Amino acid sequence: MFIFLYTFLLFHQLHTKAGNTLCRIMGDPQYPLFSKDGDLTIGGLFPVHSIETLPSFDFTQKPQLISCSSVYLRDFRLAQIMIFAIEEINRSGSLLPNVSIGYRIYDSCGSRLSTMSATMGLMNSQEFGAGYRCNGQSTLHAIIGESESTATVILSRTTGPFKIPVISHSASCECLSNRKDYPSVFRTMASDYHQSRALASIVKDLGWSWVGAVNSDNEYGNYGMTIFLKIAQEMGICVEYSIKFYRTEPEKLKKVIDTIKKSTAKVIIAFISLPEMGLLTDQLSIQNITGFQMIGVKSWITVKSLITPNSYRVLGGSLGFAVKKINVEGFADYILKEFWNTAFPCSQTEGNFSQYALSCSRYEELLLLKNYNEDVPEQRYASYVYKAVYAVAHSLHILLKCKEKEGCEKGLTIQPQQIVEALKQVNFTIKMGDRVWFDSTGGAEAQYDIINWQQDSDGSIQFKSVGYYDASLPPHQRFVFNTENIIWAGGQLEKPRSLCSESCPPGTRKAAQKGRPVCCYDCIPCAEGEISNETDSNNCKQCPREYWPNAEKNKCVLKAIEYLLFTEVMGIVLVFFSLFGVGLTALVAILFYRKKNTPIIKANNSELSFLLLFSLTLCFLCSLTFICRPTEWSCMLRHTAFGITFVLCISCILGKTIVVLMAFKATLPGSNVMKWFGPKQQRLSVLVFTLVQVLICVLWLTISPPFPHKNMKYYKEKVILECSLGSTIGFWAVLGYIGLLAVFCFILAFLARTLPDNFNEAKFITFSMLIFCAVWITFIPAYVSSPGKFTVAVEIFAILASSFGLLFCIFAPKCYIILFKPEENSKQNMMGKTTYNYC
Repeated sequence: MFIFLYTFLLFHQLHTKAGNTLCRIMGDPQYPLFSKDGDLTIGGLFPVHSIETLPSFDFTQKPQLISCSSVYLRDFRLAQIMIFAIEEINRSGSLLPNVSIGYRIYDSCGSRLSTMSATMGLMNSQEFGAGYRCNGQSTLHAIIGESESTATVILSRTTGPFKIPVISHSASCECLSNRKDYPSVFRTMASDYHQSRALASIVKDLGWSWVGAVNSDNEYGNYGMTIFLKIAQEMGICVEYSIKFYRTEPEKLKKVIDTIKKSTAKVIIAFISLPEMGLLTDQLSIQNITGFQMIGVKSWITVKSLITPNSYRVLGGSLGFAVKKINVEGFADYILKEFWNTAFPCSQTEGNFSQYALSCSRYEELLLLKNYNEDVPEQRYASYVYKAVYAVAHSLHILLKCKEKEGCEKGLTIQPQQIVEALKQVNFTIKMGDRVWFDSTGGAEAQYDIINWQQDSDGSIQFKSVGYYDASLPPHQRFVFNTENIIWAGGQLEKPRSLCSESCPPGTRKAAQKGRPVCCYDCIPCAEGEISNETDSNNCKQCPREYWPNAEKNKCVLKAIEYLLFTEVMGIVLVFFSLFGVGLTALVAILFYRKKNTPIIKANNSELSFLLLFSLTLCFLCSLTFICRPTEWSCMLRHTAFGITFVLCISCILGKTIVVLMAFKATLPGSNVMKWFGPKQQRLSVLVFTLVQVLICVLWLTISPPFPHKNMKYYKEKVILECSLGSTIGFWAVLGYIGLLAVFCFILAFLARTLPDNFNEAKFITFSMLIFCAVWITFIPAYVSSPGKFTVAVEIFAILASSFGLLFCIFAPKCYIILFKPEENSKQNMMGKTTYNYC
């Protein structure tokens, strides 16, 4: 209990001592560059100078303040427009009508050290009266700044614990969108997420798939490039290299230059802050590295200080995104006279000397700009500072419950956290027509102009607007630019090409090169049966079954349908021989008819001879049914006609063979055999043999008839239109029956070959059957192995060959006797020593 009481009293004593501690500055106070007192105070932080001179740190004496030199005109104008906006609000009767706004603007010198020092100066008063106590509260209500993302991060992390709102006009790092880490940071500038997406979009739309990437090694460059690389990958853009450097790292800059020299990408994405861009441009100029298409960002694309006689060789034709330019009415006139008379600490006008301007030497460089305002129309960031000041004023207007006629309530204490909450609610339109509001991340809508570096006829360099990007519009309307108005790298009118591999034309596919980005590939022709109808196709597509690629392999076309035609050479030849056989058979029939009463015709059974000639004519004609487009009817006709006509033919020959044998038997003493095989029996035998084949064909056509069939097995690139047999048993039954009759006929003829006769017909029948059987035995393997229309051609050839064989072997000798040796066409010569009658 005593220990607890002792501890409590000790802590109470320590707290009492801390509360009574007087505030005092350990070192020299940091004075603002511009300041003015008011009821409410807004701070400003801008890199008005760009070169920082550090004091000696030898620790032998008290260090002096950091000194800055070399005016950075852009941010000097931003400080001026902040003052202009505050003075405009103070004169307004509608916005904060009876409240005056003061300001304290510090110079951060463009360095992290000076930014930290200036931030501490902003948050503390410069002088402390006697007995002034530390209460942990700042007299500052909001801060406008900083210009760079890194400096804004430093600023916001320092002011964050005190919840002082920071409204930046140009810090666009996506990292600042994190409301958990930066809850009191707002921006009148859009996040770099939109700029990075716009960069990827312009690269994609211009057809570049192979780019290099260089960025500043700070928050602005690192976050922006990370987003760009992610979106570029999603869009199919390949990055050959991604390298970064910082302004104080010459070795890394040298590495960047060497990388660019060795690269094959002709487009460079330069997500770089202005100081780094100046260093990079100088080195590229010194080493004469030109011909690269630069794609820039808002930090440097419209900065005139980059324009030098040598830099245009490097940056000429650059494309990039700049913030939307809005001219603030009255600002150009204000900075010529009123600013210097009322706001400048070391003005000649009496009474304008600031209490903090202990030495006017720090303002000497600024005084040189007193009569210069030609740069004002090109100041793109001025309107964003103007918006930031008005956003703070509107939030104070809400918190002070101001009314136009009654004014604002007095005596209200405004805490910084209240302003943070009020900023989330502001939604107003400035006098130039632009709407001001903050989204859930504290940022504004993205609106960029697309800028192109062009050289006029007089040699001056102009930043020409060739399009725009507006994230507030629908996706298909956000990005608009006109390539016809663009001058490309090196002053060229033709867009440069930047590809790792040329586009693969239709008919090919991309094959990735091992170990390289996906944009580096070989173009491989599509495989057999496949097509690609798009440029840069990753895969080829298989054509449907009845389709085949054209010669270019970019389109599936219907496969050529192949069948034996009358108009092709093979068809013409076969038709010729078929008709020639018909004609020859007709001539023999005519000759036989005219000589029908001669002994040689009578001796050879004229009735069967004419029937045989008729069946041979049908055999020749049936071959024509094979030469046409297969249809259901033609398929049934060709096989049945072939089978029946050949059976009719062989039946006639078989009848003749039997007649020869019977006639020989009839010459023997006491033989009466001819009465059993007279003319009626001969006709009946032919009819019976033929009807058997007809029955086989009827069964075939009834059970499983032939039908048209698209055969795609033999050839991949064409369809064979053929007659499928339907029932193979039926087909081979037809052929087998023909073969059976032929073999039977051959055996009988062979047995009758030695009969005594001056003109032994059995010998010619034997020879004809030998040819017939040889042809059809040879036909079987040829028919099975021949593809497509050649199968049909083989069958027609077999029909014609066997028909010509029968015609020549049986009828040629008789015709020869009739035409060339008529003296042998006599009864005595025909009978010889033995007399017998065939009829």
